[in-house]
This record gives sequence, C-alpha cells and structure tokens, in this order.
Amino acid sequence: GEAFDKVAKLLGLGYPGGPAIQRLAEQGDPKAIRLPRARIKRARFDFSFSGFKTAVWQRVHDEPPSPAALPHLAASVQEALVDMLVGTTVEAIAETGVPRVVVCGGVSANRRLRTRMAEAGAELGVDVVFPRFQLCTDNAAMIAMAGWRRLEAGEDDGLAIGAEADLPFGAPVGAPAGAPD
Repeated sequence: GEAFDKVAKLLGLGYPGGPAIQRLAEQGDPKAIRLPRARIKRARFDFSFSGFKTAVWQRVHDEPPSPAALPHLAASVQEALVDMLVGTTVEAIAETGVPRVVVCGGVSANRRLRTRMAEAGAELGVDVVFPRFQLCTDNAAMIAMAGWRRLEAGEDDGLAIGAEADLPFGAPVGAPAGAPD
C-alpha cells in the first residue's frame, strides 16, 4: 500500500494513492511501460519496494508523463506491484503448503490484486480470503487500534519494551530493552 501511496504522490494523484492509481490504471495498458519487479535476496519472502519506487521516480524525473501517458504509467505500476505480491505469495504457498492465504491491509482493496490472488489460489488449490472492502484498512491503523484496546483494558507494557525492526516473522519477541540476558 505504501508503494501505491508514494507513486501516487509522485504523480500528483493525492492520498490515499491506491484508489487513485487503480482508477487511472483502468484506462491504461499495463504493458505500456516496462518497470522492474524488485526482490530482496536476504529473506525469500520479504518485500522491499524501495528499488521499485526509485525506478518509478527516475522514470518520471527523466520523462515526465503526459496526461495521455499517465493512465499507462498507473496501469504499469499497478501491474508490477501486483506481480511482485502475487509471485512472492505463490512461492510461499509452494514452500509451506498452507491451505489458506488471507490478503489484508489497505492494499487488499485493490481489484487487480484480488483478481490475480484469487486466480493463483484457484490454480494452486488454496483458499484465498479477503476482508470486505470496508474492512480493508491500513495495517498501522489496525495495530494502533489493538494497542488502544489493550491500554483501555489496563494492559500496559510500560516504556521498557524494546523495538526490534528486523524481527523475522514468527520469531518470539525478545526481552524488554535494558533487561539482563
């Protein structure tokens, strides 16, 4: 979702960027502009769109799109992002053998992503589940809401809890910052 937002801002389409890119993409050709499909090597199923966003920025900087070309750029951006999300998800399904995938967050409202994920799931015999559109909200907002509910319930981790930005998915959270080993 953040990649859609950044590209939309670059193109002057406003915020949130996902719906704006999607609307414009419906009028464009997703194959009109060749864009990279970035992957990071250190962890197979991690996503990083920084190289992709830089490539789009460079293209827009070098060749500002005309109003007629803007839908093609939006369609190409959307298709590239969807390719990366679906491709990595398919690899993860193949490796783990999971029977079900839940696609959530604000980006899960994207119709092209929903179509492609559903097609991939059907092809692999895996259930792909999406929230209703009105529940496709930003993950940060969901995390904040969970924190607020804990606070309202009197649950407090205090200020000693440590932040672990590179914690692998599924790994146990370590001791609070400053705690003895």
